[in-house]
Amino acid sequence: MPKRFHLGWFTNFTSGEWNGAFSSGGSPWDGKMYVDMAQAMERACFDYIMLEDTLMVSEAYQGTAEATLRYALQAPKHDPLPLAAIIASATTHLGVVATMSTMAYPPFMLARLSSTIDSLSGGRFGWNIVTSGEDAAAQNFGMDELPPREARYEMADEYVELVSKLFETWEPDAVVMDRERDVYADHTKVHPIHFEGKYFKCRGPLNTVRSPQGRPVYVQAGGSPRGREFAARTADSVIAIGNGVSGMKEYRDDVRRRAVAAGRDPDDIKVLFLVYPVVGETSEEARAKYRRMVSSPEYIEASLAAIGTVTDIDFSKFDLDAELPRLTTNGEQGSLDKFAQWGSGKTLRQLASERYDGGLDLIGTPDEVAERMGAAMEAIGGDGFLISTPFQRTSRRVIVEITEGLVPALQRRGLVRTSYKSKTLRDTLKEF
Repeated sequence: MPKRFHLGWFTNFTSGEWNGAFSSGGSPWDGKMYVDMAQAMERACFDYIMLEDTLMVSEAYQGTAEATLRYALQAPKHDPLPLAAIIASATTHLGVVATMSTMAYPPFMLARLSSTIDSLSGGRFGWNIVTSGEDAAAQNFGMDELPPREARYEMADEYVELVSKLFETWEPDAVVMDRERDVYADHTKVHPIHFEGKYFKCRGPLNTVRSPQGRPVYVQAGGSPRGREFAARTADSVIAIGNGVSGMKEYRDDVRRRAVAAGRDPDDIKVLFLVYPVVGETSEEARAKYRRMVSSPEYIEASLAAIGTVTDIDFSKFDLDAELPRLTTNGEQGSLDKFAQWGSGKTLRQLASERYDGGLDLIGTPDEVAERMGAAMEAIGGDGFLISTPFQRTSRRVIVEITEGLVPALQRRGLVRTSYKSKTLRDTLKEF
């Protein structure tokens, strides 16, 4: 019996494939396409849908927002929290993970929002923890620039410690609903925390009841060594972007070693690797579709502008047909390292065209792609994949190709679940 793995979907509340031949039509901003998407994923028994977010209109590419807005790269983008609540109300089993930045939300407000949506969803909410990696985002919140990455992680450590304490301010049996004594909640079981750290201070308690999971599932993407350390200590599920089977195995093994060192059971952390499968009725059709997508000049420019939005690097300054010089950033260093493939000898043009490859060759018929996914996960050791589309431009056709084509092929091989067994997202992740 093959070892099963988990599936998630990585997207954001943006314009989707607005100019594609198979775009959804109408306005994406009423959220209906995303609700339909989530319901399709629930029918396919995905663990969760992850709603990514950023907090700025990037001008990293050529010092202007032209490419960002021309190609709808991370902007325009609407807030994921209302969409998460709508999706939760339209589904029964699917987990809903929303991104919230430790830079943007006061800890009490984030804990209150998370607790509320976890209650609304019956225990299916997750928080994707980000520190934000763009100076333009910081400038929207009254700062001139972001703190250095190490300081951001130090602040995030304290932030998560604080909100975790807030989630525990209501004991599991604090709500008694004693009608005879006219007592809704036992005040002796609701506690202030009087938290005072280096960066944050909060009295507590939350003024929301304890939610079904106690606290939401914590999701985090850590690429740099410091990011991996944060993920190993904190996350229930990790978004990973390793290169090829060997890189993915190295990443997962490293996070699990760090989890053990932090006193955690590594099996409690589900590492899901971002992949961008392209499927067609025949292998030739899928490969032709992929070649059409990556060969255009517009794709190359959009790819460079997109990686620039998260790394704060203007890649237009570099020669397309030369190797990229070694770079560091105060933005997302892990994303930069994955994109650059240091030492590979590849030109910037090649890197841009291969940005969404991942090294697994997930191009072909549903059965071909399913076979490769199964073989890769067997070699890596677990725990699953987070499916997305280039530039997160999702169309109804792509959703059908994955949920009604690829997933059934995976299910026939016994690689992914065919039904839900648990009520909460945390228990769903812990099923295997």
